[in-house]
Amino acid sequence: MSHTVTSSMNSFLDSARLSIAHQVSRSLAIPLEAARDGVDFGKKGCDFTVAVPRFRLREKPHTLVQKLVSEFQADDYVESIVGDGIFVHYRCHTTKLIRSSLDTIYNLSQPTPTHPYGSYGTNDSGKGRKVVIEFSSPNIAKPFHAGHLRSTIIGTFMSNLFQANGWEVIRLNYLGDWGKQYGMMLQIIIFAPPQIYPGLLAVGYKRYGSEVELAENAIMHLYKVYVAINKDVEQEKQASTEKANEQNKTSVDPGYSATDEEAKLLFRKMEQGDEDSLALWRRFRDLSVKAYEELYNRLNVRFDVYSGESLVSAEGIARAMDTLKKKNLLTTKTLEESRRDRGTEPDGANTTGDAGDNDVPANDELADSASDAPLALAVDLSEWKLGKPVVQKADGATIYIVRDIAGALQRYEEYKFDKMIYVVGDQQDLHVAQFFKILSLMDAPFVDRLEHVNFGKIHGMSTRKGEVKFLEDILDASKEAMLAQMMKNEDKAREISDPSYYSDQVGMTCVKIQDMQAKRIHSYHFDLQRMTSFEGDTGAYLQYAHVRVSSIPRKAAPGLVLRDDPSLIDTSLLIEPKARELVFLLACYPDVVKAAMKSYEPSTIVSYCFRLSHVVSSAWETLIVIGQDEEVAQARLFLFTCTRFVLASSMRLLSLTPVDRM
Repeated sequence: MSHTVTSSMNSFLDSARLSIAHQVSRSLAIPLEAARDGVDFGKKGCDFTVAVPRFRLREKPHTLVQKLVSEFQADDYVESIVGDGIFVHYRCHTTKLIRSSLDTIYNLSQPTPTHPYGSYGTNDSGKGRKVVIEFSSPNIAKPFHAGHLRSTIIGTFMSNLFQANGWEVIRLNYLGDWGKQYGMMLQIIIFAPPQIYPGLLAVGYKRYGSEVELAENAIMHLYKVYVAINKDVEQEKQASTEKANEQNKTSVDPGYSATDEEAKLLFRKMEQGDEDSLALWRRFRDLSVKAYEELYNRLNVRFDVYSGESLVSAEGIARAMDTLKKKNLLTTKTLEESRRDRGTEPDGANTTGDAGDNDVPANDELADSASDAPLALAVDLSEWKLGKPVVQKADGATIYIVRDIAGALQRYEEYKFDKMIYVVGDQQDLHVAQFFKILSLMDAPFVDRLEHVNFGKIHGMSTRKGEVKFLEDILDASKEAMLAQMMKNEDKAREISDPSYYSDQVGMTCVKIQDMQAKRIHSYHFDLQRMTSFEGDTGAYLQYAHVRVSSIPRKAAPGLVLRDDPSLIDTSLLIEPKARELVFLLACYPDVVKAAMKSYEPSTIVSYCFRLSHVVSSAWETLIVIGQDEEVAQARLFLFTCTRFVLASSMRLLSLTPVDRM
């Protein structure tokens, strides 16, 4: 079946909306497009509503309402009209609404080569356009913690959403895989010469490294090393500061850390192409990507490209700096300026990485204007109230924002995108604004195609001191909670072929739904107990709703099986108000997908899922299938089958895996 069939202009509700628009256009003598824009979904039992004042016509709204009511003509799509003050409410033709909508849903929910789960709800509005979506972007050699969850699942939702709207989507994971912190890791993980292996390793590794632990769980071991070495740096800086205070700064540099200096030196070696350092770094990166891919598969998340700061070419960085110089955008930044700006600059991370992890210039890397040392280079964005971000340290090394700039230019050359979206937390709002503004000042031809989709924090997370809730542990805990709940009903538990798989899917649904339930800009406190509850609008409740509608064909068989040809089913027997309410909601799904595309809000789809689940629950007692007259039972089974299709589709849009048992 043709993909273009999914166009909204072919749905019953859009045909009804167009019918109403024609009547409003004729009666009020306004353009058809303006009339169509004024036809909204109704409330309080109304299908569509027109608010007459929005047209800003000379006549009084009440007079115009009377005119619309008196000139109304019923047709195949709209059967009645009601005036209500300054509003006009329209009701769709019930019999044809049900017949047309269920046929469309059923037919477009069948698998095709391009749409394995059917194409109902999709459209071709983005056909021929390409979007690059950067999301997740953890730092290598560190476990995936709950703080990465938001970017990962919002980015996955965005990717699914753009794909549902016909766009070609490039899912890109921009790893935090470069910077001084890897010098720190290298300092303590440098392996001893072969003649000493497998006994002792090099000096730093003697304290923290273990090949055995690296083989067992590379990410967790590297993370422990990372935390330990950061602790050493903090202690060394504290000790040198205390000593400097005692000696009045005469012979000791306050805040000095030998480990930190060693890390800088090793990182400079990496930048200069030192093969020993780079070989080990590659090993860390490969181990990290492998571990992340396993977790992404579990989360139902995929990427087309694993990129990273390290893959931004040196030539691209040089060209970016050259452009900044040629356009006279570079200025110097002193230590005094940095101190004034401290607290307004971003923490210093790759755009979606962990704040504070990457190479934001430290005070000693900016240099003092009173000395003869070179000064750091910056771009003055104070005219736009965006501060003065540093692009090159005093020692000549470029930092993360330049790699972001060069990376964007590199991506445009490679993908020729129509849009590029950075799914980045609101902690990085300033950094992203600076990054976009610098590209604009550089006259980048694609700057108007860039978008920042931000989101609030998950409270209670830390990335430096070991106080981290790792996502894998959270998923395991959620899985165990769901498994315990399943095991309470022994009869149902025996029906589940793979309890571990089903409990994992339901558990992940709980985690994701808690995150996507509210507007993405809102922060929230991570609460495992609340998210795994079966009470209220939770992931468990949503999966339960899908399980219920999935169970109907199993329970009805073999006495009742849906006919192969649904056109032989008499849908006019669906006379109950709850049946009409359910069908109308199912028919709204394509419009809900379009609404989400305007706001980039996963909560739009989550709200729809729960609304649909609530209607299913309320219809359970009135739209009984088993034990009914054959024709009535067939009609209701057809309705619930279409309901299952739409609920599953909306869940998949959220990257959830619908289950049929739990």
